[in-house]
Amino acid sequence: MTLDETDRRILRVLQRRGRISNADLSEEINLSASACHRRVQRLEACGIIHEYVALLEPRKLGISTTVFVEITLQSQSDEILDAFEKAVSRIPDVQECHLMAGTADYILKIVADDTDDFARIHRQHLARLPGVAQMQSSFALRTVFKTSALPI
Repeated sequence: MTLDETDRRILRVLQRRGRISNADLSEEINLSASACHRRVQRLEACGIIHEYVALLEPRKLGISTTVFVEITLQSQSDEILDAFEKAVSRIPDVQECHLMAGTADYILKIVADDTDDFARIHRQHLARLPGVAQMQSSFALRTVFKTSALPI
């Protein structure tokens, strides 16, 4: 699907304000409400708009620690990769898992209440992941900025 500038304006607004009404959205991008609604439906139908979510403030929920964990596997056979990915996807504290090029095979973004909570996550989940040869954890001291918006 080819995006024109109107589609891009719609997407930029929705990335910032996902709960905006169609009437307000159409006014902001200077398009009729019906045309705006059709475009949003088309963007949803083709999968460009994947889903709508509420972004929560971690600190208000007592989640103050972010840890990036680099994982090196014993090998990169399909069986080990598949087993690792299946197991890591079941850990609720893992927010992101990326297959990497470079020294680590995977990097995980994990959130925890504090260092004791991360120790629990490590003991109960990370230490039991299949095929892991090495693991290195780095604790974020402060989040300088964070966005979920793509540069469109």
